[in-house]
Amino acid sequence: MPDLDVCGLPPPEPFEKIMKALQTLPAGETLRVRIPREPFPLYAVLRDTGYIWTTTPSAEGNYEILITLRP
Repeated sequence: MPDLDVCGLPPPEPFEKIMKALQTLPAGETLRVRIPREPFPLYAVLRDTGYIWTTTPSAEGNYEILITLRP
């Protein structure tokens, strides 16, 4: 599973890096993203482009998002 850590990046870099990583994600793969805040604008884009995701808060205060292209 590819990992992408966008903690410490200023907006809009996290969004841009996530979208770029999704463009090259092979079918059936899941991208794991670590991000410092819950990315509500990203969720709308994921929904509109056919992705499914789960978001889990971490003990460190970040979020882990697993993103997969809907079959």
